[in-house]
Amino acid sequence: MFCFQCEETSSRSGCTVKGVCGKPEETASLQDLLLFSLRGLAWHLDQLAARGTPDRSHDAFLREALFATITNVNWLNDRFEALIEDALDRRDRLAAGMAPGMAPGMAPRVDAPEAATWRGPRAAFVAKGQAVGILSTVDEDVRSLRELLVIGVKGIAAYAAHAAALGREDREVDTFIVEALASTTRDLSRDAMVDLVMRAGAVAVSAMAALDEAHTTAYGHPEMTRINIGVGANPGILVSGHDLKDLEDLLAQTAGTGIDVYTHGEMLPAHAYPAFRRHPHLVGNYGGAWWQQTSEFESFNGPILLTTNCLVPPRRDNTYLSRLYTTGAVGYPGAVHVADRPDDGTKDFSALIAQARACAPPTAIETGTVTAGFGHAQVLALADTVVDAVSSGAIRRFVVMAGCDGRRRDRAYYTEVARALPENAVILTAGCAKYRYNKLDLGEIGGIPRVLDAGQCNDSYSLVKVALALKEVMGAADINDLPISYDIAWYEQKAVAVLLALLSLGVKGIRLGPTLPGFLSPAVTTTLVETFGLRPIASVEDDVPAMMAGR
Repeated sequence: MFCFQCEETSSRSGCTVKGVCGKPEETASLQDLLLFSLRGLAWHLDQLAARGTPDRSHDAFLREALFATITNVNWLNDRFEALIEDALDRRDRLAAGMAPGMAPGMAPRVDAPEAATWRGPRAAFVAKGQAVGILSTVDEDVRSLRELLVIGVKGIAAYAAHAAALGREDREVDTFIVEALASTTRDLSRDAMVDLVMRAGAVAVSAMAALDEAHTTAYGHPEMTRINIGVGANPGILVSGHDLKDLEDLLAQTAGTGIDVYTHGEMLPAHAYPAFRRHPHLVGNYGGAWWQQTSEFESFNGPILLTTNCLVPPRRDNTYLSRLYTTGAVGYPGAVHVADRPDDGTKDFSALIAQARACAPPTAIETGTVTAGFGHAQVLALADTVVDAVSSGAIRRFVVMAGCDGRRRDRAYYTEVARALPENAVILTAGCAKYRYNKLDLGEIGGIPRVLDAGQCNDSYSLVKVALALKEVMGAADINDLPISYDIAWYEQKAVAVLLALLSLGVKGIRLGPTLPGFLSPAVTTTLVETFGLRPIASVEDDVPAMMAGR
């Protein structure tokens, strides 16, 4: 295997025996073959689009299949084998339709890439996946650009899948997913590949905007909310991941049962939406970021529902696998999978509810509250206060510390940055990176908390809207003229989509850590540095003064 799509990849270059995430070699090979098969399907779809007869019937499948390959989502080989066969069947039906009278298996078009024609039995899948994996692209810079594109597209597909669950689909996003995947089957110039990567950033903005619209239409605009991080006396169900629609279904089914519902990880922002605050049995948030779940799931005592990434394989001494449920793209051996919701229906969470009744209440691991709900609508409602604070010097600098958390020790950097920033600096955050500092007592500035939490990683879009609004209100000629610095933490593919979105908007001087991605070749890194000033994080002692000085 060879996989380098996440930040903690082995030796910061690539996992070659087993993923640091816990992904086995065989699963990695099946994911590589699934991506190969999706490229072949996309090649046929791109051909149809070029003829002016696009086929939209595969959009949802592409989104969900790409989502399944994101880090810490799915470990079920049979699920990947089924997705591969589905992709091959869809591809071959398209091929037959494009060439009347040509059944699958007959002579393909001479210009068709192998991904558009190869077919084999399940017994051949692992070996084929090894042959067509990342390293099959020999040129390092071509490989780097292709992987940067595909990894960003995975994040885009995940956001688009979340929006689609709430009935919001964006054809521009789906069209680009096809075009991007198909492009990796062709020999393109470096400039053409760079252009596709930058377009991916613009499409990521559209995907996040669509998801923002889906969330706020369904649940209202987030409002400043203090969220309980303690526990109650009732049995509970813990919901982790990102999917708010799953939380909605679960809350409806647990109403009046005497069972409390808690959020975990990136589900914390749900408490700030008016629609969710109407449920008194949504009692709080339990624990911190995804990587702490092996201890936190153990002490929770009740059922745990994983709606999306990030799932960590249980340790040998953990006992909660019998209480672990997955749904959507997520899968893990031994966990119970909750089936997709039927059209115009809801998912059936009766098994979780029945098990919760027999479980002890959660064991307390902390007490107090955290504050969230600073989406763009809430921050812009405070715009006059914010501008006055900037004008008076009470707020000297905003520091965007959005993105992912992770288990590497060097991520303590973000905690120390938060502590070291002067009292006239405000942190804008989104994503699970917040757990490095959202429980610190950093105080307020004129009633404005010094940590403004916009929500999930996809809610980085809110931070973009805030920056663009400040640009207009403050009369800045360029977004980079604002008193805003970017100190971004990344871990997986959604964060890469967010990074590309910021670059597409012209944001320069972003610090990225804890390390630069392993999939960036030296030449591609140089391009990003020269064009956008992208740089690795350094030390707290160096970075904080530089950011406060606008460097």
